[in-house]
Amino acid sequence: MPTPPRELPAPLRVLDRTWVVAGGQKLSYFCGCDYLGLSGHPEVLRALSTATMEYGASIGASRITTGNHPLHLELEAALAQFFAVPAATLLPNGYTAVLAAAQALAGQFNVVFIDEKIHPAGRDGAACAGARVQMFRHRDPADLARHLRRAGKRARPLVMADGMFAFDGSLAPLAQYLAILPAHGRLLVDDAQAAGVLGAQGRGTPEHAGISPRQQARLIHVISLSKGFGTTGGAVLGSKALRQAVISRSRIFSGSTPLSAPLAAAALTAVRLAGDGSLRQRLWANVARVRAALANSRQAAAAPSPSPVVALLPRNATDAAALRDLLQMTGIYPGFIHYPGGPRSGYFRLALSSEHSAQQISALAAVLGAYYQA
Repeated sequence: MPTPPRELPAPLRVLDRTWVVAGGQKLSYFCGCDYLGLSGHPEVLRALSTATMEYGASIGASRITTGNHPLHLELEAALAQFFAVPAATLLPNGYTAVLAAAQALAGQFNVVFIDEKIHPAGRDGAACAGARVQMFRHRDPADLARHLRRAGKRARPLVMADGMFAFDGSLAPLAQYLAILPAHGRLLVDDAQAAGVLGAQGRGTPEHAGISPRQQARLIHVISLSKGFGTTGGAVLGSKALRQAVISRSRIFSGSTPLSAPLAAAALTAVRLAGDGSLRQRLWANVARVRAALANSRQAAAAPSPSPVVALLPRNATDAAALRDLLQMTGIYPGFIHYPGGPRSGYFRLALSSEHSAQQISALAAVLGAYYQA
């Protein structure tokens, strides 16, 4: 069946990190992925502006030729320290970071198992790994274990999954995956959504899941800087040998123009700001208030979760229209979307931020609590 043509939504006029204008109305904005509000932080913007004036808008060359800027190395060192790993390797964005990691691993594995609802970057990455690809049921360790048994003892498996799934904020059971993987197997986690957000130190789903340093050696951790860190870029985290493999074997790394110096400067500042934890504390408080409003409702997505993503799944078109109208009437932008992994008919994806005010959070919690308990 051919894919129907897709149209872009109408552009939004963004006022600041939590407000937009749509249809001439100022509305609270609970969409996107700017979970710590760093995209508009004054220090991030100042770093971006200063570096633009000093270094210009583009590097203009691959890092393997003349485009390896000192700010790239400084940002990689900061990321390695933030995530407590031996090395970090920058890529232009989180999507290409997944592909680059898979290219670096090509030939080491003969079968790749992917979660059936993995982000498109993971699907494309699996194709880059040069091995047979099989899907297992969403967030289902038992089904993955069955696939591993069928693959046999000679299999060299790579498992790929999102750490936090973008479409609904659910988390992959990483510790269980590692427990059932054979000693020579590896787990590649696309942690774009959770990096900077989950875990006591913001190190993402591996930290949240309690992955030990010994287990960490079997994990390839890929992140994006465009979500929790509010800037641009991606990175592959892991051993120094993995970094060398990315640099030596990834065509995406060698053939692409890297982050511009201004974007690297902005990301470096964002990583520093995310390090003190106060933004995460504000975010978690906002998440707890909204989750509490949904805790006793009929809404299936209201299960307790640390995720700042709340997926609201309408029962039918009438239900969707009613919730859309209610949100807009109460001053909240109705973020109804179609996204990979979500229902084909569309749904409401809410993204909470550390920068939403107490009044905005209270208004959202009141609307959702009343609507879903009615």
